[in-house]
Amino acid sequence: MFASVEDVSARLAETGYLASPAVATTVFLAARLGKPLLVEGPAGVGKTQLAKAVAEAARARLVRLQCYEGVDESRALYEWNHAKQLLRITAGRDEGWEQARTDIFSEEFLLPRPLLTAIRGEEPTVLLVDETDKADVEVEGLLLEVLSDFQITVPELGTVTATQRPFVVLTSNADRELSEALRRRCLFLHIGFPDEDLERRIVRLKVPGADEALVSSVVRVVGALRAMDLRKVPSVAETVDWARTLLELGAGVLDETVVRETLGVVLKHQDDILKASAKLDLAEPA
Repeated sequence: MFASVEDVSARLAETGYLASPAVATTVFLAARLGKPLLVEGPAGVGKTQLAKAVAEAARARLVRLQCYEGVDESRALYEWNHAKQLLRITAGRDEGWEQARTDIFSEEFLLPRPLLTAIRGEEPTVLLVDETDKADVEVEGLLLEVLSDFQITVPELGTVTATQRPFVVLTSNADRELSEALRRRCLFLHIGFPDEDLERRIVRLKVPGADEALVSSVVRVVGALRAMDLRKVPSVAETVDWARTLLELGAGVLDETVVRETLGVVLKHQDDILKASAKLDLAEPA
């Protein structure tokens, strides 16, 4: 998939994802070792985007399982097309139940969901299990079979084993502690907020028309906001949105008036906006 750590960095950059050395190294090792990659970090730091960028860089198909409270086996693995099965039973009433039963539990009536789709794929595939921590603990049991042996058992059809292992990325905001059994099967990567230099590079890449001084000011102020005790600190995506907003407004400098008028782009709670308005120091550093 990737020839070296430098190859990872270069190819991800071509997709618009600027990877730190730690990110590029871990992606390279996950690909080489055939290990799933568990990516944790606060919301908005690019965890999901990393999986998308890897798929694009590797020219692989992206298969996504979006986790949420209540997601179950049928949504993650597979389910049967019950309406079609019922029609088949009705149409074959004269053939007897045994024949109908054989027919309805066949490939024709199977509806693969993300995990089975990724396991059965014959082309390069990136499997994204997004926001794993939002799923119930029972879902982790499903993932263990997939991540241990890259196989899924369909009782009516047998065990399906991957002929080409997908590159697996699990993301988590750490809202719930994942099991040690799941962690043990993965390489771990924590993505935090980037340092100022990397964030400036990201903003320049995503908002090419923004002036360098404006980009630096935006990144500096966002850094100050993240240091505050806010309900929701700004993500990298919101830094980019703010720079794009200021560019659209024709703002050449980030003065107090502009900040107060546009804080809603980066802060999403009124109490955060009030706190930032009261405490934010807009003076240029000495």
